[in-house]
Amino acid sequence: MKYKRIFVIVMDSAGIGAMDDAAKFGDAGTNTFVHTSERCGGLDIPTLNALGIGDLGPVKGSSVVEHKHAFSLILNEASNGKDTMTGHWEMMGILTTKPFKTFTDTGFPPELIKELEEKTGHKVIGNYASSGTEILVKLGEEQMKTGALIVYTSADSVLQIAAHEEVIPVPELYRCCQIARDICLRPEYLLGRIIARPYVGTDKTNFKRTSNRHDYALSPSGVTAMNILKDNGFEVSCVGKIYDIFNGSGATRTQRTVSNIDGMDKTIAEAKNLDYKGLCFVNLVEFDSEYGHRRNPIGYGKAIEDFDKKLKELISVMHDDDLIMVTADHGNDPTHTGTDHTREHVPLLCYSPSITDGRHLESRSTFADIGATILKNFGLEKAPNMIGEPIEELLK
Repeated sequence: MKYKRIFVIVMDSAGIGAMDDAAKFGDAGTNTFVHTSERCGGLDIPTLNALGIGDLGPVKGSSVVEHKHAFSLILNEASNGKDTMTGHWEMMGILTTKPFKTFTDTGFPPELIKELEEKTGHKVIGNYASSGTEILVKLGEEQMKTGALIVYTSADSVLQIAAHEEVIPVPELYRCCQIARDICLRPEYLLGRIIARPYVGTDKTNFKRTSNRHDYALSPSGVTAMNILKDNGFEVSCVGKIYDIFNGSGATRTQRTVSNIDGMDKTIAEAKNLDYKGLCFVNLVEFDSEYGHRRNPIGYGKAIEDFDKKLKELISVMHDDDLIMVTADHGNDPTHTGTDHTREHVPLLCYSPSITDGRHLESRSTFADIGATILKNFGLEKAPNMIGEPIEELLK
């Protein structure tokens, strides 16, 4: 066991170049990191630069430098898809060959909505792709007056239901979401997640989503690296939406976050104060939810710069037997057309004070090499269903 603690930090959607098959997804020529840096006129990212981000593409504001304490490389996605669950599951060893259903462009089929209305006893309004804050501005007051359910989706495989807590109590909203989960287990509707989105406020000027969000997710389709770690007595600490993405499978504990900065602060606190053997798995969602989907490259670039400062803070409290792995789960090029994720390979920057021969490595064929490396570090074998091979240079 070379590393006692491994911190995997997912910059949600921070891809670094179109996959070879990107054209099949309508994503030819995309590059989230590079195009964001260009639109911003360069990024102030000294920490990422020192870890080797400049090796992975012409990121404006970075350069090719020596980085003896870090390895830099690109990971390609083996799974068929470009969504959150597919990317994260693959990191932990799961190959997804059939993408989850999405209804971004069309909304959900009328027959699904009709069945949901009949079984819940509530009318449905909305039924289109939107951000959670925008749809409350448009439909929140109508929902309060009518007692309907606001149903909406996104670029992910998700059905979200919003309702005011004083109009539809949280337990009732949860009941409706469980009905939606049951309906959307069928092959024709198979969705990754159903999310309850309760809110409060008096009108569209002050509506606010509450912490009573609840996810009804699919469990991974097979054993993951997280399951193996947990079953062998190692910690699997989840920060952000990791717990929800895996439906709690393989997690030993979790912390919710309200922002990228909050997620990094919780990770830094854990690195400072907690002594354990195992994995800390972190998702920083704002890159994707606040800037990628909203096609805001300036905001995206600022978020990368803010993360860079927090990453420096985290590095400053690392022990010699700690490892940081910074990566992404897909792309979401904020300069691309539409609002969907983009089919991209992702960066992997691996830092530890104990690495002394850091350099740029050849690209790998799957995100699953992350999980395979973690398992080998802790002396564990992957399950027969799992893909991925260890990055041996990290374990020498």
